[in-house]
Amino acid sequence: MNLVFALIVGVLFGCGVLLLLKTDLFRVVVGLVLISNAASLTLMASGLSRGQAAILPAGESGEPVADPLVQALTLTALVIGFGVTALLLALSYSVYRTRHSVDLDVVSDEEAAEAAELEAREAALDSEHEPDEAEWQERRHDEVVP
Repeated sequence: MNLVFALIVGVLFGCGVLLLLKTDLFRVVVGLVLISNAASLTLMASGLSRGQAAILPAGESGEPVADPLVQALTLTALVIGFGVTALLLALSYSVYRTRHSVDLDVVSDEEAAEAAELEAREAALDSEHEPDEAEWQERRHDEVVP
């Protein structure tokens, strides 16, 4: 049974990493979800023990008690994973609404073009507001001669 869990975890993790390497933003989110689920399944498989329920174990029977900590940690990881997934999907949708694309290469090219355009505009404004040489000479002359 542990071999089956190990194979499933390996396939989930491998598919998640493969999707993380794609340039589509939604595939990146799905890759993160797969890796998160692979980690949760690894945690469950590592703490897999059979025994009595841990709610009210009868101490006289001598049977081992199942460890509830692993189940609680896995449930917590799943809830946090759902929250992170919702946040990432909301951010991806926001990027799609502003950039009209979820391809990371297209988005980064657009951002680089916008940054270059903004830098050119700022350089033009700076050169427009800088005084020319005649103004500098006049300012120096006014400072030297009272």
